[in-house]
Amino acid sequence: MTKLLGISGSLRKASTNTMLMRNAAEIFAADEFIEGDINFPLFNGDVEEASGIPAAVQTLSDQIAAADAVIIATPEYNKAISGALKNALDWVSRTEGNPWKDKPLAIMSAAAGRAGGERSQFSLRLAMMPFRPRILQGPEVLVAASYSAFDNNGKLTGEMYVDLLGELMSDLRALT
Repeated sequence: MTKLLGISGSLRKASTNTMLMRNAAEIFAADEFIEGDINFPLFNGDVEEASGIPAAVQTLSDQIAAADAVIIATPEYNKAISGALKNALDWVSRTEGNPWKDKPLAIMSAAAGRAGGERSQFSLRLAMMPFRPRILQGPEVLVAASYSAFDNNGKLTGEMYVDLLGELMSDLRALT
């Protein structure tokens, strides 16, 4: 029984990163797939001190801890990860223990630009370093011009992208 957690770094309903995450999960074919929710209030130490960890943050932390593997699909906002994704990482870092430690993790990106989110993946790798997950180093799945990379049903098109995503999910399954 494998449990896969997916996190999209975009809050948009029609996010291409959410579509990419769902395509990856379908290829991975876990017994259970959970989509993590990162729509949290902005991190504020005063809020944490007054009210504690928000329930939604604790839920995500628990989901990370319980998952056999995690996938993160990150958009690229101004050459880095989204504020929502960074905020989620900051909040989870405040929970008890370290749910990320030694967790198999695959990252991918879909972006409007021609580099497909290359800088956001670099940014995400840097942001994840303190948590020490087992991040797969490749293959890099960088979906460029993402607005045209999915069909009307949200399926990833383009043989190269599909092949790379398949290889990444195969490697993640082997690491799991």
